[in-house]
Amino acid sequence: MFIAIVDFRTTPADRPAALAHLDAEGVVVRGMPGNLAFRVYAGREGGGGVTIVHEWEDEGALGGYLGSEAFARMGEVVRPMMVDVPVSRRFRAELVESVG
Repeated sequence: MFIAIVDFRTTPADRPAALAHLDAEGVVVRGMPGNLAFRVYAGREGGGGVTIVHEWEDEGALGGYLGSEAFARMGEVVRPMMVDVPVSRRFRAELVESVG
């Protein structure tokens, strides 16, 4: 499994539009081959923080997303709203247990 966590900030005024766009594109991303999850969170501190957590079957599936039209659209719409450079951390992970 491959997990990516992206953190960025917008102005408090721009955050609702950024979240709405990410939520809309999330429907597309969740349907992509190899996607296991795509979640968008509004940060509790400072008013402009956004975190995206997505899980992929493997690095190749993430690569397909990074080359997709959905990823390009998110960049075109959301990047101009960012007040600083986004930080993306990527992890190789092994699922040990799923309880539920």
